[in-house]
Amino acid sequence: MHKPLVSICIPTYNGETFIRQAIESALSQTYRPLEIIVSDDASTDNTLAIITGLLAEKTDIPITVFHHTPCGIGANWNYSIAQANGEFIKFLFQDDLLKPECIKSMMDLLETDQEIGMVFCKREILIEGDHGNHKDWLAQYKDLQSGWTTIAPIQHGKALLKDIKFLSHPNNKVGEPTVVLLRKSVFDKIGYFNTDLKQALDYEFWYRVFKHFKVGYLNAELAAFRLHEHQATAKNNKTAISDYQDYPKLVYKHLFWCLHRSLKKELFLEYNFLGRFLKKLTHQG
Repeated sequence: MHKPLVSICIPTYNGETFIRQAIESALSQTYRPLEIIVSDDASTDNTLAIITGLLAEKTDIPITVFHHTPCGIGANWNYSIAQANGEFIKFLFQDDLLKPECIKSMMDLLETDQEIGMVFCKREILIEGDHGNHKDWLAQYKDLQSGWTTIAPIQHGKALLKDIKFLSHPNNKVGEPTVVLLRKSVFDKIGYFNTDLKQALDYEFWYRVFKHFKVGYLNAELAAFRLHEHQATAKNNKTAISDYQDYPKLVYKHLFWCLHRSLKKELFLEYNFLGRFLKKLTHQG
């Protein structure tokens, strides 16, 4: 029985510490056929040498490396997608891991309904370095999907956008790209990741998918997210690069009519000219 090709997209930049483990987890997948697309943002460490070594090892999964001119994190993500030949895109970031059954489990769910555009799962947290430094992060972000009021194995994304808790913490109630698998046709429908964003570009994209497609959810840790001091999020936080304040404006612009009525009111009063005027009158009164 013919199965569709899944492209595992790995955007890289100076990932020598964990890249071998990441690619080995991709090679250990029980699903076939697969290809691995590496989009490298001009790494200056041994990332490419390690990948070259892996290319010499025997595997039935083709690994192709593309060199991308650095233009920001989102541009590298988008470039990796553009090079993919598969009908489906499975992200794997250079620090992270996929459990052997990850892609098979996601494809099994996705193929039960042709209207599903995206499947996501829970993730295991792998902590590198001082555990004490990560306690606050774990308390807030370990179980992202608990941020929904309810979530089912399959639902239209609009049902989740309508959740009264949609704008409550955490903003990202799906997870990092490593926990997501998408139909490539989704990008033809809604476009690519917003390259103006540094922190919110993943979940801003997930919720645009929600607006147009059904989504699947697997309540199992099929991927592992590695938490350490040198990853992009940590670096962005330290340099005060943040688009968290812009995120509600994007929700207002793109998702307003999909939201719960109380959230519509909240955003209307904050970002609509008439809404701000009415809010000012109320405060004056």
